Formats: sequence, C-alpha cells, structure tokens
Amino acid sequence: MSVFTDLAAEAVLLAGGGRAILLQIADPAVGAGVARHSDFANRPLDRFANTVTYAYATVFGTPAELRAVIDRVNRAHGPVHSPRSRRTATVGAAPVTGAAAYDAFDAAKQLWVAATLYQSAATVYEKVFGALDADDAEDVYQQYAVLGTALQVPRRLWPATLADFDVYWADAVAALAVSDDARRVASDLLHPRTAPPWLRVVMPLVRLVTTGLLTPELRRAFVLPWNERRQRRFDRVFALASVVYPHLPQMLRHLPRDRYMARLRRSLA
Repeated sequence: MSVFTDLAAEAVLLAGGGRAILLQIADPAVGAGVARHSDFANRPLDRFANTVTYAYATVFGTPAELRAVIDRVNRAHGPVHSPRSRRTATVGAAPVTGAAAYDAFDAAKQLWVAATLYQSAATVYEKVFGALDADDAEDVYQQYAVLGTALQVPRRLWPATLADFDVYWADAVAALAVSDDARRVASDLLHPRTAPPWLRVVMPLVRLVTTGLLTPELRRAFVLPWNERRQRRFDRVFALASVVYPHLPQMLRHLPRDRYMARLRRSLA
C-alpha cells in the first residue's frame, strides 16, 4: 500500500474528528447550517459515522461504493442551508457582526470541511508518528484532495501544493468567527444528552483531546475550559500514544476502517 492508504487506515486519526467538526462550525455559515440540521445532543454519533464512512469510502471503496456514498451525502445535503441573517459572533473576545448563509453544496464551504479533515488527520498523525518526510507529506496532501473533489469541490479549488494549503489554512483560520450557533453545537457535541454507556465513559478523554488540539484563540471563542493541568494531561495522552499505538497489531489499528467499510457493504448488498 502507499503511504497515503497506510496513513488513512490508522484508527488514531479519528481522535481528530471532534477538532475537525469544531473547526468546521467556527465558520459562521457552516455553523448555522449544522445548528439547524444536526442533532448532536441526542444523536452524537450520526454525523461522525457518516463523515468517517465517506472518508473511508473515498480511499478504500470501489467506484460503485463511492458513488453510492456520494449519492447518500448529496441526498442528506439537499435540505441543508441556512438563511442569510445578521448575527454576532466572536473571534477570541472580539465581537464580529455580519451576514451568514450556508448551502451544503457551496464549493468553498465544502473545501473548508475537507480541509479540516485533512489538516486534523495530519496533525494527529504527526503527534503520534512524527512528521512525514517532505515528499511523502506532499503525496499524502495531494491524495487527500479526493475528500473534497469527490463531492462539489473543483480540483482547481484545492490548493495546488502543501505550501499553498498552508497559506490557505492560515488565512481561513484567521477569518473564523465562532457564533452562538457554533457554541451551542459544540456544547451538544462534547456533552451529549443521550449516549451509549461506552461513549459516556470516553467522553472526558474526547473533550480533553478535542480541546487540546484547538488553538488557544478557538478554545476561548468556544468557551472551553483549559489550564496548565489540562495541558499536562493532554501532553501525557499523546506521549503515551506515540509510544504504544505504533506497536499495536495492524488488525487493531485498522479495525474502524474495516468495520465501517463492512457496514457500508452490508447496507449496499
């Protein structure tokens, strides 16, 4: 397998899922759309499962399987839009008032969603395995473009090189404005009202990792608690993961990929 497919199969990358969602909804328009059409409080795993299934299908699915998943995503996105309205949001402590409108087929917004998935996966991978060499990092980045281009993102919109992506990412993050919609969704995501017992057990770790992977500015904007003690716990989690996880059997490290793809294939049979 290629470096890309090896990397994409790693279960540990799912640790960046919560961070990716918070980054997505920190765009006020995306946050408004998600707030109106997702129910994290009562169905905390639905969006995560759908996103993970789509991501795995783009890499490991057959053309027919990917087409079926894309059709499902497009049907789900059909009613997802938010009206243009005036709203107040914050970047850190600074209020920002402006118009926000969202259509799930907006290519620029889908680019942002795909970018958060790639950048969160790359961030977690480097924390656990260390940085890829320059050639491998560029190859992985280029192949991650499929997360967006399989839907409505024209290939020309995906930044041409990893260096170009870094510029895009810095500009996009600087433009984020966390709205009240986004804070409400984040609270529902990190403190679901209904959840299976196993999820309730791991939620403290999910909250720690998700919050720790954000910038200090976004933590403050989302009003997520953080201090030196939490930082030390976060650092210990990834220090332990970097020692233990790479030595786990590949069967365990690829188990989520195998289960999500098996579930998809059963649903299509």
